[in-house]
Formats: sequence, structure tokens, C-alpha cells
Amino acid sequence: MSPTLNIAALTRRTGVPSDTIRKWEQRYGVLRPQRTAGGQRRYTESDVARIEWLKARLGEGYRIGEASALLGDSGVVAASPGELRAAFVAATEEGDAATLAAVTDQALLVAPIERSFVTVLAPGLVEIGERWAAGKITVAQEHLASSTVRAALQRLLADPRGAVRGTAVLACPPNERHEIGLLMLALLLRADGWAVAYLGAETPVADAVALARGIGAGVVCFSATPGTVGGLREELGSGAADGLHVIVGGSGTDRVDAPAAVRELHALAS
Repeated sequence: MSPTLNIAALTRRTGVPSDTIRKWEQRYGVLRPQRTAGGQRRYTESDVARIEWLKARLGEGYRIGEASALLGDSGVVAASPGELRAAFVAATEEGDAATLAAVTDQALLVAPIERSFVTVLAPGLVEIGERWAAGKITVAQEHLASSTVRAALQRLLADPRGAVRGTAVLACPPNERHEIGLLMLALLLRADGWAVAYLGAETPVADAVALARGIGAGVVCFSATPGTVGGLREELGSGAADGLHVIVGGSGTDRVDAPAAVRELHALAS
């Protein structure tokens, strides 16, 4: 974009005083204007979008330091879930790890987690999977996207909170490595007041059940794909988890809605 706007025009377009814009620019590096031969700042339409995005975050209660860190250097200033999803897919196709991380963080931090996952990350990952199946992106690019989302969810899960409703153990059965949906369920349960013991991928069923009994958890949730759900159901059918409330979800089942599982467990604990 051609830098054609001076700071007075940027102020008129955004409603943010010029002194504030200069402070944000100097202290937080949110803008990098070009200079004319006479040393005057010149801004682009992208700079307008960045200032408007920051202004919106401040209106939601973020401090400017938090908002500028969230915006980062990626230039992504998506205003809607659809724009964020498109930016997520585009960054994956370009192999742009920094932008991919920035988009993921924006999606998770500027909207409730459930909405972020349902409207941005989950459909974005589905679209990426479809593009991989069609030969439009590589396995490496698909892995970059999934690992970025997984890391962001794990960071959020690491924030400890007190348990109100009870304790749930979450795991994937043996040979099951697809855990992003399970991580999402873990975060939603945490938000609903559950203590979560997250075991992750490729966990022996007997070990998950034994841990649940040992820590007094009343709930065990497994996530499985078509290739692993049969063995999981067979083992559970042997009575290994008798006395526990067991939920089996994932693409290998007809239960793929994490928010619905949270509502079921909420009703169970009420």
C-alpha cells in the first residue's frame, strides 16, 4: 500500500488523537510510517486498520501494552471470524509461522474460546485438511497449522484455576495422536469450573481410568478417530471404567460437539 496519509488524516480517520498515535508508535512499535524527504510521517490504509483494531481492543478492556502485543508485527487486523479464518489458512499456505501464531492468538484472545474455536480455528483446520487432501498444501504446512493451534491451547490450559464442579480426566486412546479437539474440550471444561487432568495423546485406557480413580475424578473423556474408536469401545465395554461417567467423542463417533459435552457434564454436576 502506498503511504499517502499524514498523521492529521490518520487522526481524522480513526478518531485517535495524534499525540496518542505517536506515543503508541514510539513506545509499542505498532506503526512504522515512512518519511518524506522533509521528515514527515506518511501512513497507509493498513495503518488505519491497525489503529482501529487497537482502539476496538481498548474498548473491550485491554491495556494498550496487551493489545499491541496481541497485534504483533504480522499486520493481521481481522475484524471478523471469517477474516481471521482466511488469514489463518493463508498463513498456513505461505508457511508463515509468525503470522500463523499471531492469528491464532488473536482468535483465542479477542473472543470467547468456544466462539473462537467454532468460528475460526476448527473450520480453518478443516479447510487446511481439505486442501492437503486435494494436494494444494503439504503435510509440513498442515502440521505447522495444527502444532501452532495445539501450542496455543496448551498455553491457555497451563493457567491453573480452582475446581467448582469436579475433576475430569481427558485422554486419547493408544495410537491416537489427534488431540486438538480434546484440548478444546479441556479449556471449555476449565471455563465451566472443572479441574482438568489432561493426559493427551496415546494414553493406555487402563492407565487413564486408574488415574481417574486415584485422584477422585468422576468423569473420563476420550477422543478417538475412526481408526482407534473400535479398540477404545472394546476396552471400555469390558467394564474397565465401571463407576465412572465416560464420554467418548471425536471424529470416530457421532459426538464431535465439545460445547455439547460441556453442557452434558455441567448438568451431571448440578
